[in-house]
Amino acid sequence: MTTAPRPAKPLYSNVSPAVPSPCISICRLDEHKVCTGCHRHVEHIREWRAADDERRRQICREAQALQARSQA
Repeated sequence: MTTAPRPAKPLYSNVSPAVPSPCISICRLDEHKVCTGCHRHVEHIREWRAADDERRRQICREAQALQARSQA
């Protein structure tokens, strides 16, 4: 007796359309390890995949604050 193969696991376990990634495909880190494209710190970029929606919203707010400070 053969069993049907299991479907492959998704590559991203916590992809949520509720909070889209702020990545704009300009991926370069500055001297403070902040992306010049999306303004997220490298640690926030790493955390993104496992973060829940509320944490993702917080990361986006922090990135917006970093962007505002860099433009001031």
